[in-house]
Amino acid sequence: MSTPSGHGRDDEGRPGPRGKRGGKSGGKRGTPRDDRGGRDARAPRDGAGAGEGRGAGGSGARKPPRDGSAPPSRKPPRDGSAPPSRKPRRDRDRSRGVVRGRDATEPKEPRDPTRPDPALLLYGRNPIREALRAQRRTVTRVWATTSAAREPWLDGVLVEAADGDWLTARAGTDAHQGLVADVGPYPYVESADLLKASEPLIVALDEVQDPQNLGAIARTAEAVGATGLVIPRHRSAEVTPAAAKASAGAVEHLPIAQVRNVADFLGEAKGAGCWVYGAAAKGAPYLTPDYTGGVVLVMGAEGKGLRPRVQQMCDAVVALPLRGRIESLNVSAAAAALLYGVLAGRDAAR
Repeated sequence: MSTPSGHGRDDEGRPGPRGKRGGKSGGKRGTPRDDRGGRDARAPRDGAGAGEGRGAGGSGARKPPRDGSAPPSRKPPRDGSAPPSRKPRRDRDRSRGVVRGRDATEPKEPRDPTRPDPALLLYGRNPIREALRAQRRTVTRVWATTSAAREPWLDGVLVEAADGDWLTARAGTDAHQGLVADVGPYPYVESADLLKASEPLIVALDEVQDPQNLGAIARTAEAVGATGLVIPRHRSAEVTPAAAKASAGAVEHLPIAQVRNVADFLGEAKGAGCWVYGAAAKGAPYLTPDYTGGVVLVMGAEGKGLRPRVQQMCDAVVALPLRGRIESLNVSAAAAALLYGVLAGRDAAR
């Protein structure tokens, strides 16, 4: 009896292989596929005979480059070492200056990727630009990405090329906006010099420890034309790169003094003829006092407010109206509202 094609038996009565494995030859598995020009299973897999029958050329090996060089091997070396890279990566740590002006000079020492003292560092466009404008402290070196180096205010400044990863490692944050600079120490002023100004407007912070709040308050104080800012030497935020970034560079223009004791400074301010107003949740409406003459506005710490001795040194305590369901404001937001209230009162009296 006849059977369907490919499922019959050979001349000795044995069943033949099915489908493409056996084809029509009826041979055993592993026999050469001579009906389609396939490679012999018994042939070695390397050498000239490997991969015969593949494509029109009859060879499965990769074609060598036209210049005659050997094609790169895809297999890693047997000793476990990494395969050689086709294109060596550029050295990211090389130092190459991009001179942006006639007065710019090349750096004399190699670039150091380690983080310096945070007090000797700035990152971000505004802090570095304002440091260059104010010229209160030296900007020794500036690194920038290719795009950031095109800023017009960098004309005349030596800008050294760097990539974003290197700048992040240098600054300790990815908020550098493509610019990092080495600078001199921050030039704190003496508190007595602030009191020598005519009708000074001074902001005193009582242990405000968040550098973001310090920077935001400094930005508002500089914007309203305050004489300066006073912070305690201990248990308080200092002018750090983060504070400079939060201030958008305002700390480079605003005089800031560090004092040993805020309450003692308030006593000195009152002796110099200033009126001292503290901010608290419960106090007189903030628009009622007379803000003419010398004024010191005291802001308390986040969450704790004014310390008892500091509050006792205040001539009056003022408060902002809260008509919503939130019981307090962030210290930087409260300082902004109070400072503009003081500014409005001083302008109205002129």
